Amino acid sequence: MAAESTPLALPVLPLDDEVVLPGMVVPLDLSDSEVRAAVEAAQAAATSEPEKPRVLLVPRIDGTYAATGVLGTVEQVGRLADGDPGALIRGRDRVRIGAGTTGPGAALWVEGTRIEETVPDRSPGSPFRPGKGDPYPGQVAELVTEYKALATAWLRKRGAWQVVDRVQAIDDVSALADNSGYSPFLSTEQKLALLETADPVARLKLATQQLRDHLAEQDVAESIAKDVQDGVDKQQREFLLRRQLEAVRKELRELNGEQEGEESDDYRSRVEAADLPEKVREAALKEVDKLERSSDQSPEGSWIRTWLDTVLEMPWNERTEDAYDIQGARAVLDAEHAGLTDVKERITEYLAVRKRRAERGLGVVGGRRGGAVLALVGPPGVGKTSLGESVAHAMGRRFVRVALGGVRDEAEIRGHRRTYVGALPGRIVRAVKEAGSMNPVVLLDEIDKVGSDFRGDPSAALLEVLDPAQNHTFRDHYLEVELDLSDVVFLATANVLEAIPEALADRMDIVRLDGYTEDEKVVIARDHLLPRQLERAGLATDEVTLDEGALRRLAGEYTREAGVRALERSIARLLRKVAAQHELGERELPLTVGDGDLRALIGRPHHVPESAQEPAERRTAVPGVATGLAVTGAGGDVLYVEASLADPETGAAGLTLTGQLGDVMKESAQIALSFLRSHGAELELPVGDLKERGAHIHFPAGAVPKDGPSAGVTMTTALASLLSGRLVRTDVAMTGEVSLTGRVLPIGGVKQKLLAAHRAGITTVIIPKRNEPDLDDVPAHVLDGLDVHAVTDVRQVLELALSPATNGAAPEVPVAV
Repeated sequence: MAAESTPLALPVLPLDDEVVLPGMVVPLDLSDSEVRAAVEAAQAAATSEPEKPRVLLVPRIDGTYAATGVLGTVEQVGRLADGDPGALIRGRDRVRIGAGTTGPGAALWVEGTRIEETVPDRSPGSPFRPGKGDPYPGQVAELVTEYKALATAWLRKRGAWQVVDRVQAIDDVSALADNSGYSPFLSTEQKLALLETADPVARLKLATQQLRDHLAEQDVAESIAKDVQDGVDKQQREFLLRRQLEAVRKELRELNGEQEGEESDDYRSRVEAADLPEKVREAALKEVDKLERSSDQSPEGSWIRTWLDTVLEMPWNERTEDAYDIQGARAVLDAEHAGLTDVKERITEYLAVRKRRAERGLGVVGGRRGGAVLALVGPPGVGKTSLGESVAHAMGRRFVRVALGGVRDEAEIRGHRRTYVGALPGRIVRAVKEAGSMNPVVLLDEIDKVGSDFRGDPSAALLEVLDPAQNHTFRDHYLEVELDLSDVVFLATANVLEAIPEALADRMDIVRLDGYTEDEKVVIARDHLLPRQLERAGLATDEVTLDEGALRRLAGEYTREAGVRALERSIARLLRKVAAQHELGERELPLTVGDGDLRALIGRPHHVPESAQEPAERRTAVPGVATGLAVTGAGGDVLYVEASLADPETGAAGLTLTGQLGDVMKESAQIALSFLRSHGAELELPVGDLKERGAHIHFPAGAVPKDGPSAGVTMTTALASLLSGRLVRTDVAMTGEVSLTGRVLPIGGVKQKLLAAHRAGITTVIIPKRNEPDLDDVPAHVLDGLDVHAVTDVRQVLELALSPATNGAAPEVPVAV
């Protein structure tokens, strides 16, 4: 409890970010102008000699004065320990600061009121007796005892034994609480809270809580420091013992005349004994130095060991000798793959050049060796992946396949940084490591299926790998040393060339595989597919025989594809059926399967040539249907275009397009319609129907996206057939872009389109005149079976494709209702 007394006029002595409590004796530096002014003003105001000068000690926190100060007396003025002038001031009582006043000297004078405190005791007349809401005298005694115990524990930890007795001798509650102002761990805010707490019991409670919190924090800090020190001591002890153990082992080996007992653990000797390039050796020895300085428990040690193991397992100077038997290599390619002449010629050329360079001592030119980067682009099932293994066999090299389909992380190609948990080198480095030589054949399968996301673009990382001018200094993020890939033969496979980034495609030699003809499929099935499937079905070669007619019908009517995967599945299905029937006792072996036996074994054919169907069943049996040629990811294909006119009473004029078409194909349809409207009179077509009735063009297989300009002539022919009532010839297929003036412009994929027409039984094909040089790429026997017309104008297309008009018969125009 506290009470206020008569006001006092005192000079202010400000204390910046510091608090003095009653009972404290503090030295102050008189070189500070404000301190000197306050002390001089107090000395001037002292009226009698025994009276000591009085000042008001006021805390000033961030430039703001506190509302409560301490009355202090100037005990002595002299010199401080460092020789500067100073004053010794003792704190007396709390003073509540009032308004400003006047006084002698340059100091600030204020009026203040002394705060009188009532100290609790145990007498019967004490105000702290039961019933008034204040603590009992017994509780105050417990509080005093607790504070003294906490203060004694803290002082003993600091070794201040002489202060312990002084604290124990304090009985006054207010003085005991104010004594905590000497505690160095209290912040300015905590000391200010003690100053502003007038009630002595509450102040002692606050001081006790502050001291208790500090001791708890100190215990935690000491525990952490002890744990850290124990860990450091353990590591130092372990390091010293391991060094001593290594020294003892070395001495024992030298004493017994033995070699290194555990070379797998001695990385330095392994690095020195390994056949490494100079720069790789220097990098490895640096890592060995780091490993020797680190402890076995350090995470960095395990990273270094893994890296050293990877470097030591790499075949830095291992190379296989190329087989320079050019004729023998070509014979191997011919024996393992039918057709694919372009690829075989490219590999033969590469081997011939390698042989001549080796004979002239030009194996390494400018730090680069004679590697190759080929991209095999073609539809699925034509043998791109299996060709890579045949190339390695023909060259006498080791073969490694790297599947890139669906790879979206750049680190899969270049590797991870060593600091990551579970870091590994990239797939290229792992492929060379797996091959065990620096000149393998590496097949990068499905390079067009590589994606990109927030983890980077793997195709961008492949730019350095597949660039012959750069890959002799390829750097993997994990190895961080140069790896020479210039002697590696990279074979990349892709289904669609357009899906490969342009910068990446520019670094590779593009070799197109456009699919097989029916005769080639029969040869492949007879020489490769049938023996393999007989073995898988558990049948001997003399137990089941498929004659050429059966194989030809399987390739022509049961499958229609650029490759031979579906053909192999059909052969496997047939052989499984034969094996099952034999086990059931329904069929005897040996068996010869002819083309007439296929329906009974594997059902009806799925692809009947258009020319083999009855006239009423053909797709072009009505006007407005034309046959076009297209290229998809699965190779060439036949594409039908259907056109109809709306009822003049119900349909609105205009053009409707369906079949999931792209913008380019929609524009081609608009061009075809505009050409017929403007040139219908000279073509003797009733173009008035196009103005009054809406036209509808549909491409069947509506779930398949279609785009490109090459269907322009097909749509023009379909609309012309619709208007004239003349049927489109069944045996005719066409491709080409059409312009507004009727010009037929060149397109791409001629070889694939002609192969598709040949598979579908088409005999007459119309192509643009400017695509005539592309016929050199088409196999001769395919051209022999096709009547190819190269045209420059759409009028020529209509003359070739439309059947002659029937005399006197009105055209039957399909109507869309």
